[in-house]
Amino acid sequence: MSCFFKTRTSCCALVLAVGSLALLGCGNAPGHPRPGPEVLRPEEVLDFATLYKQNCRACHGENGRDGAAISLSNPVYIAVAGETHLQQVIANGVPGKLMPPFARSSGGMLADGQVTALAQGIQKQWGNPSVLARQNPPPYLATLPGSAEHGLQAYGVFCARCHGAMGEGGPAGGKPNSTQGKIDSGKIGSILDPSYLAIISDQNLRSITIAGRPDQAMPDWRGDAEHPMTDQQVTDILAWLATKRVANPGQPYSTRP
Repeated sequence: MSCFFKTRTSCCALVLAVGSLALLGCGNAPGHPRPGPEVLRPEEVLDFATLYKQNCRACHGENGRDGAAISLSNPVYIAVAGETHLQQVIANGVPGKLMPPFARSSGGMLADGQVTALAQGIQKQWGNPSVLARQNPPPYLATLPGSAEHGLQAYGVFCARCHGAMGEGGPAGGKPNSTQGKIDSGKIGSILDPSYLAIISDQNLRSITIAGRPDQAMPDWRGDAEHPMTDQQVTDILAWLATKRVANPGQPYSTRP
């Protein structure tokens, strides 16, 4: 009886030992999660640098500048637009233009929290709360009716020196060379180019006119004139530019039957 009890006890111990080894072995099995930092799901990524690199850098540039789209590293633009408008544009895009929607609710890939993280990150990274201290820029959104006739007159005062008398382009006007810090002697292209006007929205034109493009040495609404542009003058200039849009830019032949 004593031998039987000892044998049975030894067997139980052996079974427990084998089971423990088996459990330890399962932890090292291929595909089994290992201890370490948890990998975030795509919609959980809220780091601004990561979100900007993945979604914005291709158009707006490595550091928010020198891209094909409007410069985001422009504190005047950020102050004039404000976080609400920045968030709306990121979320909903610009219908019919090159800015796509990024919010899932509008067909994009980003969660609402990620859209907010981008808008707030842009302000934190490149904004300057005091940049408009004691200044009164034209509002981000147009609120006044525009006059193309008056717009041409205002264009001649504020824009023609760099962009040409009728928007045909002109000297660079002291545009800094981004690599050598020298003056670029090239030309500024026509702002009346049909393809350019086809892909840029009225709001984008307004934003650039008010906030300028420091990455291209374009001044903001205060410019180099004796008096800054008024809201009405900005609106009128854009009304004049709008008359230069064509229905089918780049079409080399008539579409009539």
